[in-house]
Amino acid sequence: MNRCSPALSRAVTRVTDAALGPHQTAVIRIGFSLTWLLFLLREFPHRQELYGPDGPWSWDLADQLVAVNGAFTPLLWSDGQVWFEAVYALAVLWSLLLLLGWRTRTMSVLFMVGVLALQNRSVFMGDGGDNVLHLMSIYLVFTRCGRVWSLDARRARRAAGERARDEWPRDRVGPLLWGVLGLLLLLVTLAGRMDGDRFIPALLWAVWLTQALWWLTGRRAGTGQPRILLDVVANVVHNGALLVIMAEACLIYATAGWYKVQGSRWQDGTAVYYPLHLEYFSPWPALADLLSASGTMVMLVTYGTVAVQVAFPFTLFNRRVKNVLLALMITEHAVIAVVLGLPFFSLAMIAADAVFLPTAFLCRLGNLAARARGRLRPRGTPLPRPRPPADRPAGKEPVETAPAPGGAPRPHT
Repeated sequence: MNRCSPALSRAVTRVTDAALGPHQTAVIRIGFSLTWLLFLLREFPHRQELYGPDGPWSWDLADQLVAVNGAFTPLLWSDGQVWFEAVYALAVLWSLLLLLGWRTRTMSVLFMVGVLALQNRSVFMGDGGDNVLHLMSIYLVFTRCGRVWSLDARRARRAAGERARDEWPRDRVGPLLWGVLGLLLLLVTLAGRMDGDRFIPALLWAVWLTQALWWLTGRRAGTGQPRILLDVVANVVHNGALLVIMAEACLIYATAGWYKVQGSRWQDGTAVYYPLHLEYFSPWPALADLLSASGTMVMLVTYGTVAVQVAFPFTLFNRRVKNVLLALMITEHAVIAVVLGLPFFSLAMIAADAVFLPTAFLCRLGNLAARARGRLRPRGTPLPRPRPPADRPAGKEPVETAPAPGGAPRPHT
């Protein structure tokens, strides 16, 4: 018992002291927001057929389905064209702002609203990656995904520098934004638009009240103890959500692998051949023919896919083997994106895989990106040299003498 106590104490301290995996959650935030943003931009010309009032899955059919399953979707609050265009444009904007990491707590909630608004409106649209995006958009709300690689992180560094100079910055945008959103949430609730499933409305109110409590604690509390307590709770919630994301990714691969094992085509090693010759999944027929020309290659890819998916959850305890299988799965999804024409499904799965990427690798990747950004940034003009004092002729520079004991060097003319 005495041996277990120090280990348990260290585990509790690790979970409560900090938000674990800040780089991994930042990559997840960037990956899923980028996936949804690219999908919305790619399907912008076809938005009417996918989610609009005149689509094959009509507004009346969607309304009947939502009345049964209670799904949350603001698109069914009105069947007007203007409302649809506004929701679609806001979904694009929220994805972009979450990608940049601007007010990530607010944008993660609005990003979830945008995803649910469109996907629950037309539940039969998507290629499998939409299910992953649907779940991860909810999980992101519970994470502190803006600690690194975000505009929030840059603003936090600037605020820390100002406090070090005894300057106390005041955030006016955050309280104003949450005040407006709270008013809209109250009006929507009073109008009866939240009468379906209670989970999403309860989540929206819980997040809003938590942020209001966070702001009031920072402004009104006489000591730092209440804020420390809230920070501990936020760390615990973040770490729990990160664990759920990891478990979700493992569950996806485990179930996919074990279902494949039961299929006869996967057992005889020919399953990969058939999707390569489906017209719907053949954007590059010549490339598909090249990959399926060798029966041995098809068999190796088929068995390798099953082996990697089944084995991956069991390799998390061995870092080297896990990294090898992770590289293989990311490569597999990249090939699926090109060969089968499923880029958004592959991007969603790669973003989910990013939660297992090593921190050292992500830090090196961030450093490389920072160096590339520094090289692309235009260099400023050199500052002019200071003018010499009036009592010293121009062109004669001061010469430093040895410093006095305990003092700084003095210029000598």
